[in-house]
Amino acid sequence: MTIVLGVDPGSRKTGFGVVHSHAGKHTYIASGVIRVGDYVFAERLRRIYESLQTIIEEHCPQIMVVEQVFMSNNANSALKLGQARGAAITAGAMADLRVEEYSARQIKQAVVGTGAADKHQVQHMVKHILKLSKTPQEDAADALAAALCHIHTERSLIKQARSLTPAQIQLKRYQS
Repeated sequence: MTIVLGVDPGSRKTGFGVVHSHAGKHTYIASGVIRVGDYVFAERLRRIYESLQTIIEEHCPQIMVVEQVFMSNNANSALKLGQARGAAITAGAMADLRVEEYSARQIKQAVVGTGAADKHQVQHMVKHILKLSKTPQEDAADALAAALCHIHTERSLIKQARSLTPAQIQLKRYQS
């Protein structure tokens, strides 16, 4: 049994999604958007951190998955996004969670089947995979997709490891 907290960081809106995974079944627990408004930037970061602390305390995830920063044309926006990610990652680290990171392309590939999927495709697949009655908000859907990406990736790695011979496992350890 694993509970995964996905986070789609942003300096004004940070999506979160909590998914329970057990025996190949995924169950939706919670999702939403942390809106930090027009506060000064340091206050927004504090609110992201504190809100995620509360979510972690409430749902007790073992793993936090955070979307990696993508490079944009606006360096200032990329820096602010990086700082919002830092606030999120710090909340996870302070709660002793294992923190994993995936690119937006990896997340879309895992959930939709193509790394070039648009937001509506991600929302549709998240709704379908988790059997939700309503389509989640964009940022919440992205966070749920991040959690699902990790679950799928980890399950694939476990299957792959089970198929290796002891000699292959030893060789992989040696190569690391």
